[in-house]
Amino acid sequence: MSLSSIDPVTADEPSWAKRMARMLWADKFALCAAVFLVIMVVLAIIGPAWLGDVAIKQNLRGRNLAPFDWQREWVWWIGADSLGRPLLARIIVAAQSTLMVAAGAVLFSSVMGTVLGLVAGYSSPRVGQIVMRLADVIMSFPSLLIAVIVLYLLGSSILNLVLVLSITRIPVYLRTTRAEVLEIRERMFVQAAKAMGASSNRILFRHILPVVFPTLTTLATLDFAYVMLAESALSFLGIGIQPPDITWGLMISQGRQYLTNAWWLSFWPGLAIITTTMSLNLLSNWLRIALDPVQRWRLEMKGGKNG
Repeated sequence: MSLSSIDPVTADEPSWAKRMARMLWADKFALCAAVFLVIMVVLAIIGPAWLGDVAIKQNLRGRNLAPFDWQREWVWWIGADSLGRPLLARIIVAAQSTLMVAAGAVLFSSVMGTVLGLVAGYSSPRVGQIVMRLADVIMSFPSLLIAVIVLYLLGSSILNLVLVLSITRIPVYLRTTRAEVLEIRERMFVQAAKAMGASSNRILFRHILPVVFPTLTTLATLDFAYVMLAESALSFLGIGIQPPDITWGLMISQGRQYLTNAWWLSFWPGLAIITTTMSLNLLSNWLRIALDPVQRWRLEMKGGKNG
């Protein structure tokens, strides 16, 4: 039998996207979480333009309207706030600001922390020590305390909130990346690339970063939930996003004085926060397994059985 008559094994292998889709389909909890997050992102993008001024239009005759009145229009199904504004419409509109702050903070902190972590882990020990000491200074202060002080001095805005939250989260990515790089740089494939004359930038971004990327992806997914909760806490304290902008945390803050007679004002935005963070945690757990070559076979086996 000639070698040309043997079909290569890779010819029948599915693409990376198909493998990921098959593994996601095998994990129903992760699939539900992904579907929920996609719906939430779509609503956050099109919600404000779709609803118009429905979320901000006041109707004092409908103050603290109770939920589950199915005779009304769908935006009133979960009740209205103290100014008669429909809660469902406000939650959809608030999703844009809430997710935008979290996404901006995670994107900025992950990029900066990863680059600094690569430099600290692969460069000279002196440079690494300087970078790590700067990270230790940032981590020596409670992140929420720094956010409270800075926002009190600079004022509350989406840009200031993103900058503060992202700066406080940079050390998390920096330390994680550096620890991974210190271990990977001693592996044989890195030493081989160095012996073949590859530059430091090529070794870092071509050989080391792809190995670190799955860990950083999982960390970013978890950090997204943390940043969203931090933003909600700051808005709840009154130093986060301020009216006329709106976030889920601000809605909880505005409804806390009505907890005894209108519990739904804080319950529904709180439920949105809980559901989103739980979905992110479930998806993060799935990503950790799906991107790990050692554990991926479990999901692939489930996908093969279900397929």
